[in-house]
Amino acid sequence: MMTVKKQGTEGSSSSLVYSTETGRVCPDCGQPVAACVCKQPRKAVPAGDGIVRISLDTKGRKGKGVTVIKGVALDAAALAQLGKQLKTTCGSGGTTKDGLIEIQGDHRDTVIAALQKRGMTVKRAGG
Repeated sequence: MMTVKKQGTEGSSSSLVYSTETGRVCPDCGQPVAACVCKQPRKAVPAGDGIVRISLDTKGRKGKGVTVIKGVALDAAALAQLGKQLKTTCGSGGTTKDGLIEIQGDHRDTVIAALQKRGMTVKRAGG
């Protein structure tokens, strides 16, 4: 048996809020909250000028250098895969977040060579 709770007062339009079978329900699309597609941000490829910029960043890291790669025109999954391959090439750790790839340490020369081998236009940024 399914229990259904509806939101709203009498006389007003009501919508399904909770179902014992699916749990909470999105009021916009009517799908379970876990499968809701209307609230998820659209992950589009960032528009850029086609130039990948490599820089060394030390701010907020207690003086430790991190190689930052910006401007790669790939979606989130492909960017994560590229980040993993670059970390393996450099033999170092790092992360991929917010359209950036960060690799621990100063690996600018290695990263530039690896990306140019892939056919990308690469520039050194920030000195």
